[in-house]
Amino acid sequence: MPQGKLLKRDFFERSVLEICPELLGHFLVVRVDGNLRKLEIREIEAYDGPSDKACHAAKGRTPRTEVLFGPAACWYVYLCYGVHWLLNVVSGPIDYPAAILIRGVGEHGGPGILTRELKIDNRFNTLKSSRETGLWMEKNPNRLSDYPFATTPRIGVDYADEWAEKPYRFISIRSRWNENGCLQM
Repeated sequence: MPQGKLLKRDFFERSVLEICPELLGHFLVVRVDGNLRKLEIREIEAYDGPSDKACHAAKGRTPRTEVLFGPAACWYVYLCYGVHWLLNVVSGPIDYPAAILIRGVGEHGGPGILTRELKIDNRFNTLKSSRETGLWMEKNPNRLSDYPFATTPRIGVDYADEWAEKPYRFISIRSRWNENGCLQM
């Protein structure tokens, strides 16, 4: 499989809401059992700093959230409900805790499903997105500059008051989703 151009740290050192529309359509690449899997990013969610009540950093800086305050383009991988690993990439400047949850890639819809299928777990937490770590993002050379997408409120953050309704979920309109908000490829 030919290697593409990495989405480097400077791509992720901007506002999470600026990055999200530009991230859709590029590739998540992971080394699984010695093989490379390159999958188009089709669904993501933005988590924008300490005032965003759905962002883990809204409750302050803790050992768990420390990675969110670090450099952009590092992975934040955490266990959700004690069952599913969820994959996020840190964005923005150092000390501003923001991240992008990867919800759907290729044929894998749902953040817990994609991490299970791609064998992504906490061993990637705090590591940078790079070929050396075995998990990275690459530019899609065929991606159109006006990539078609839609936004909706995020899923599963009803506790976040007014932040639950913000249109911070970005979805490729080439994809479909069902009544439960799960991406259908």
